[in-house]
Amino acid sequence: MKPVLTVELFYVLIGSVFAFMAGRIALNRQRPHRWGAALFWALLAVTYIFGKALSPLVVGYLVLGMVALAALRLVQRGEEPAQPKSERLALAERLQNKLFWPALVVPATVVTVSVVLLFVPVSAFPWVEGKQVTLIALGSGALLALVVALRTLRAPLHAPLVEGGRLIEAIGWALVLPQMLAALGAIFAKAGVGTVVADLVARALPTQIPFVAVAAYCLGMMLFTMCMGNAFAAFAVITGGIGLPLIVHQHHGNVAIMAAVGMLSGYCGTLMTPMAANFNIVPAMLLELRDRNAVVKAQVPVALVVFAANVLIMYFCVYRF
Repeated sequence: MKPVLTVELFYVLIGSVFAFMAGRIALNRQRPHRWGAALFWALLAVTYIFGKALSPLVVGYLVLGMVALAALRLVQRGEEPAQPKSERLALAERLQNKLFWPALVVPATVVTVSVVLLFVPVSAFPWVEGKQVTLIALGSGALLALVVALRTLRAPLHAPLVEGGRLIEAIGWALVLPQMLAALGAIFAKAGVGTVVADLVARALPTQIPFVAVAAYCLGMMLFTMCMGNAFAAFAVITGGIGLPLIVHQHHGNVAIMAAVGMLSGYCGTLMTPMAANFNIVPAMLLELRDRNAVVKAQVPVALVVFAANVLIMYFCVYRF
């Protein structure tokens, strides 16, 4: 039986949202640079809907076109009338904690699927793409959350498209930054940057000491994430260059523990860099803060404490389990 519920299905749904945004922007004659913004979101929609059918070269040109539109400042947020603040406050007062129900549905769905799979094999669900169960659970949770949100708020069916599009426009081109940086990390890994990093670390540090190997890996994940703005981009390079050759092969560490704590170390870098624009700069823009780096400054102390804890946790666990 051919799987019906696949990751590609969710890509098409996401792409359809971007296509709706593009059409809506193009029809808004009052909006400045409407054709540039519409083209940007249309190109993004094409990569999601037809990405699997297109060649990597074509997708690459589409991405370059998006970069050019963003660089020319043609992807600017439009001014649209929003719901009056008094109405929003009244709605929040009426619903109170019910507002959190849709957000809780997503992790609850993923956790439920993970628990079920501990007792039931994936092969028992032939209509689900077995290799991507976690991502499918995440997408399904998002759809369930949408249904719960519509029922809780008693909103019309078109509200998610309109309000979701407004939020996406507020984020702007930074929305696609994580994907691009993750792809850049994969390119670096293919180009052998990890090998160069491994050679530099081996020459500069006494990596024959297990703690030094752990510290070098965690620090590399944090610093490279700060440069790239994305822990996924750093993971491919630093794990291939430091984690696997030093912690796993040289000191026989547990690869699962190394990878999990290593990603957490990378996220510490995410908290401290403006390169992670969708996490650190966009919130400042949405909150209209005077200091665009206010979010980063507030997160630095916490990030450093968590990073130190990650180093200790990895050192005491990765070689013992």
